[in-house]
This record gives sequence, C-alpha cells and structure tokens, in this order.
Amino acid sequence: MSRKPPARRWDWNDDRGGISPFVAIITVPLLLLGGLLAIDAFGITRAHERADGIATEAARAAAQAVDPARAVTGEGVAADPDAAVAAAQAYLSRAGVRGTASVSGDGRRITIHATGSYRGVFVPKTWTLHATSSATLLHGATRPEKD
Repeated sequence: MSRKPPARRWDWNDDRGGISPFVAIITVPLLLLGGLLAIDAFGITRAHERADGIATEAARAAAQAVDPARAVTGEGVAADPDAAVAAAQAYLSRAGVRGTASVSGDGRRITIHATGSYRGVFVPKTWTLHATSSATLLHGATRPEKD
C-alpha cells in the first residue's frame, strides 16, 4: 500500500511568493492604462511621420514643374512658381492633408508646410501635427553648379 504524503500545513508567517493585495489590485489597471496611452503615443508618431512623408513627396512633385523657357535656353533650371505650387497643392489634396507651398525668388527652392492630424483612440483629443520639407533644383551632371 502506498501512503499519501501528509497534507501541507499553512505557515501564515511564510511570505515566499506572496504579494500584497494592493499590488495585486493596482498592477493590472496600471499596465492596461500604460498600454492604452502607448497606443495613442505611437499613433501620434505615425501621423507625424506620415505628414513628413507627404510634405517630402509634395516637394518632389513640385520640383517636377520646371520652367521650360529657362531650361531650354540654358539659363538654368528653375521651377515655374505657379505650376510648382499647383502640383504641390494637388499632391497634398490627394493625400488628404492641408498645407502650403512656396517657391523661392530664384525658383530653385520649393518649401512645403503640411499639417496633419491624429484623433486619439483612447485619449479624447485630436492632435495637430506640422511637417516641413523642401526640394532644391540642382543643375549639373556630377554635382550641383556653384552659385
């Protein structure tokens, strides 16, 4: 016959492996709250990266609007200000982002200011995010020409 081991007696003074009721009750809500806030924090970061990427691509789209009269005659490469602004605004509009576009006086630098937003999933707030990007038209086969 096999004998059963004696039943373990509880030693109420032994606290190995024990946690206080406060820690047991508070830990789960704190972890949950931290996780939920992290979702919105990463959402804001993603929205800012998106606005920055859209501003960069809008600047590239605007840089394609080269002034053909100056380019063909060899005066240099410069953007047609009206066409460049229109191309950038069209890109921003298609991407669903508000923004402005400007062309420098010499037509070689295009600057885009884009404004995006992020509506919180768990925090009832909408964040407005700003991004700026620019494109510079360069001329030369191996490196930019010097001004």
